[in-house]
Amino acid sequence: MKYYIIPLFLLLTFSSSAQFDDYFENHSLRMDYIHSGNDKAESYAFKEFIKEEYWGGSHTRMIETFEYGKYFVKVFDKKSDKLIYSRGYGSLFHEWSTTEEAKEFSKSFEETALIPFPKNPVVIKLYSRNKSMKFDEKFSISFDPKKTFYEYKNDDKLPVIDIHVTGIPEKKVDIVILPEGYTEDELGQFIKDCHTLTEQFFAFAPYTQHKNDFNMRAVWIPSKESGSDSPNDSIEVNTALNTSFNTLYSDRYCMTLDYHKVRDYAANAPYDQIYILINTDKYGGGAIYNYYSVSVSGNLKSPKVFIHEFGHAFAGLADEYGYEDSFENMYAKGVEPWEPNITTLVDFGTKWKDMVDSKTPIPTPKTGKYSKKIGAFEGAGYVKKGVYRPRIDCMMRSFNGDVFCEVCSKAIVDMIDFYTK
Repeated sequence: MKYYIIPLFLLLTFSSSAQFDDYFENHSLRMDYIHSGNDKAESYAFKEFIKEEYWGGSHTRMIETFEYGKYFVKVFDKKSDKLIYSRGYGSLFHEWSTTEEAKEFSKSFEETALIPFPKNPVVIKLYSRNKSMKFDEKFSISFDPKKTFYEYKNDDKLPVIDIHVTGIPEKKVDIVILPEGYTEDELGQFIKDCHTLTEQFFAFAPYTQHKNDFNMRAVWIPSKESGSDSPNDSIEVNTALNTSFNTLYSDRYCMTLDYHKVRDYAANAPYDQIYILINTDKYGGGAIYNYYSVSVSGNLKSPKVFIHEFGHAFAGLADEYGYEDSFENMYAKGVEPWEPNITTLVDFGTKWKDMVDSKTPIPTPKTGKYSKKIGAFEGAGYVKKGVYRPRIDCMMRSFNGDVFCEVCSKAIVDMIDFYTK
């Protein structure tokens, strides 16, 4: 008699894939909604369900184990109440809610929860992280693919250009690049810029070693005019995605409020991450975890901006610099931030404590002796005091060097593995 030994990881992969096939179609269900509120309260208003042609995500990693993000979406099979899908994400509403404006009035923002398209009735729940870093349920809605009305957007396809494609979407990190401020006669320039930034993207570790784990595609949407709005420069242009510098009154912060339009365009290709590339040489950009990234194409620092912003959107990395007092209440006392590359030392053991040399003091002095060491250096997450970063410098702090620190690199690789294994 012969016995066959099947490796455990193959059994787990088969089981997870079977779960996907049991519960989902290889399409996306997009739930658009409006997120409103101020610095103290928030509310959700459902807008519509949309079935999209592609599901770019994994077929095996259905439950997010990192629990990154300010918000979380969970999908439960209605019959069994089993959790069958979850993801964390951030939003522009959250960033706005930390501003002085949010103390004066409420405001509404477009948001989306994207999940694989269910075969059977499900319950979709949205959660918001409180000041104690725990998730509170904020919104719940049922969806029955046989009874619930939804729009199926599978016509009026826009041109899709393969920039760097190495395999099937479910086994890759899929990035869709959207053009902003490229006119009809600038298609050639857009394609050239996509190829240039893609080459520069893979010049930075750890992406260099994971080139074959990524797909990059571009969707062609021409704008009426070139560039992006820049209020501080008295520039207003007619563009496809309506981006603007000076978002949240920071001149270099460039984002768009037309999030549902962004999702409409992105849906022309399978994707995990959305990257908006702006046809301008002005320095700037922005990114939010599992929301979208923005970078400019014509600035000397564009390659590093491209890499830095993707660190936010893809791996949930925080900025590692601090301001004097503007964000002193960014993190409640006695709690650990969710971002993998910053810590308040409240629960340092869940971060990179195991990567610190036993002879390195915590907190770590910012002296030459520790310039090449992993430690806990004060000043990070926009906060000057009480929040710490892993290294004196890193791509998430400044563009003085060309490398991510070991902690950020590990977080990036862990996320690549999550999408591709």
